Amino acid sequence: MNKRLNVKILFLWLLLFPFLAQARQDLALEQIAEGVYVHFAPFQFPDRHNHGEIANIGFIVGEQCVAVIDTGGSPAQGRALKNAILKVTDKPVCYVINTHVHPDHIYGNSAFKQPGVQFVGHTKLPRAMATRGQYYLERSEDQLGFALKPEDIIPPDITVDSFKVIDLGNREIILTAHPTAHTDNDLSVYDKKTDTLWLSDLLFVTHVPTLDGSLKGWLAEIAKLEKQSYRFVIPGHGPLVTQWPEAIQPEKRYLQTLLTDIRNSLAKGEYLEQAVKTVGQSEKKRWKLFEKYHYKNVTTAFAELEWED
Repeated sequence: MNKRLNVKILFLWLLLFPFLAQARQDLALEQIAEGVYVHFAPFQFPDRHNHGEIANIGFIVGEQCVAVIDTGGSPAQGRALKNAILKVTDKPVCYVINTHVHPDHIYGNSAFKQPGVQFVGHTKLPRAMATRGQYYLERSEDQLGFALKPEDIIPPDITVDSFKVIDLGNREIILTAHPTAHTDNDLSVYDKKTDTLWLSDLLFVTHVPTLDGSLKGWLAEIAKLEKQSYRFVIPGHGPLVTQWPEAIQPEKRYLQTLLTDIRNSLAKGEYLEQAVKTVGQSEKKRWKLFEKYHYKNVTTAFAELEWED
């Protein structure tokens, strides 16, 4: 009798384990400056094992309330982030800022959907979410191991078309809507109190950059950003940056290499099939996940440059 009971318990445990693991409560955080908390993600390609939880996410605490900056790659990670905030402060969340449309930054949104919370994003974010939403819903279970629901994709209540200042209580943060670069809906967050720039996926450190917008536009944004100085910069992927603008130079070099190599390829009359074999190969050993993202980068950039004057 006891043996049968033990077998049943084991069977139930094996059946429920994936769901229990996904519902985990703990999320590692680092306080990188006063009131600024970041979960630094590992360098991984999103899949059913990591549930797409591969991006740096976190929050900023003011005297009155909290601003969440990106919510993670799954609803479960969003809930874990919410629980982590509760362990740090009793201040309520008042803003959820999505830095762009990619799944690893927005799939945890539904954990924060409640009265008093306003979602914020680039003025082009609602359209990007609407355009990609159905694809996200159809592919999440197959690609990431969980079923996404329509209510998990939450568009912004507040959109930013240039700059916007929000106050968390004696703590102003400045939101900047960037022209098309990494995507066409990139938003950065600057915390005046600690001189911290949350640059998200406009900056990749060690992880190869991923292009889903404009190569030339991204290089133009880097040219502006590298003229500034910041105490701390938080990338979308990679460790905390304390040396600026030195930290963005590898990304600039990679993108400039794409630009130069593709223009040379086009000048030779080569087609995309030929270009993907040679463009940017000098960068291969410098980046994590190069094989996963580089060839798509070449394809995206080639389409952009093929028709330039």
